[in-house]
Amino acid sequence: MDCIHLTGIRCYGYTGYLREEQVLGQWFEVDVRLWLDISTAAKTDAIEDTLDYRSVISLIQHLVKTSKFALVEKLVTTIADSILQECDRATQVQVILSKPAAPIPDFGGKISIEVTKSKSNL
Repeated sequence: MDCIHLTGIRCYGYTGYLREEQVLGQWFEVDVRLWLDISTAAKTDAIEDTLDYRSVISLIQHLVKTSKFALVEKLVTTIADSILQECDRATQVQVILSKPAAPIPDFGGKISIEVTKSKSNL
């Protein structure tokens, strides 16, 4: 199966356990892998024969911007499920959601959660 990678999608959103995160918001980064068959598009050179990844990027940005969940686990799962529901050609998706500036004292790293789902899991 072929795979399209979308990396470094930066979005501002309001998901977080702390009240401040849901009011003030914060930056998130999303990386996505989409498994699909691109053989027809490789022959025809037509966007109609593949997945238009611009729509996936817009979907992710919209979900991050408008969702107000307490947990990033809920947000990353919502993103994965929504991509599979909206993208007929994708058979499997992997979503990695990162908080590059998690509000944790004395912690300068980032938190990431990874979810992999397929159409058969819906």
